[in-house]
Amino acid sequence: MSSCSRVALVTGANKGIGFAIARDLCRQFSGDVVLTARDAARGRAAVQQLQAEGLSPRFHLLDIDDLQNIRALRDFLRKEYGGLNVLVNNAGIAFQRRVVNISSLEGSKALENCSPDLQKKFRCETLTEGDLVDLMKKFVEDANNEVHEREGWPNSAYGVSKLGVTVLSRILARHLDEKRKADRILLNACCPGWVKTDLGGPCGPRTVEEGAETPVYLALLPPDATEPHGQLVHDKVVQNW
Repeated sequence: MSSCSRVALVTGANKGIGFAIARDLCRQFSGDVVLTARDAARGRAAVQQLQAEGLSPRFHLLDIDDLQNIRALRDFLRKEYGGLNVLVNNAGIAFQRRVVNISSLEGSKALENCSPDLQKKFRCETLTEGDLVDLMKKFVEDANNEVHEREGWPNSAYGVSKLGVTVLSRILARHLDEKRKADRILLNACCPGWVKTDLGGPCGPRTVEEGAETPVYLALLPPDATEPHGQLVHDKVVQNW
């Protein structure tokens, strides 16, 4: 078992924004930071790079498409720490409890470009995870059939995917309020901005370090904080929904 009682986990952290978030947490978080990646060699190379900077992250393999792999990580966290304090979902999914899902303002733009009927569905305060899954499946089906615009969807698969991340975050936050209010878990989605990464391309105006600022801010909200919760946050500011 680790000598530290607290742990922060960053998924997809071998490069880009995830790597920058892991670096900042190593500097600011009071406890261990576990960096995960689905490629062991790249993950360990990222750990070595941070160690060369005088930091001490740990590495654990994580492929979010491999259930056995996920269970192995769960068992590791239980054995070493008894649980998890901070989770930053960057894989592209108390804890002082903090959960941060990396989303994008492109999801908000996608919502604005949906038909009024779809906007109403996505904004519904009683929308369930199952309802959301059905909506996302409908988009995929309509896009594959090349009728998505006619059916009221925007012409942006990326935007709709990030819309799904933001809405799922709101649903999960509502569930926490209903079932685990006393645990004071804060769960939010955030937009890091347009960052120079493999996905964002070379033209992004922000560095990965700048992109990491809001995710790290949300991950390190004070223990007595009660908000933000269930929100989309950009540049440390809650966005209108």
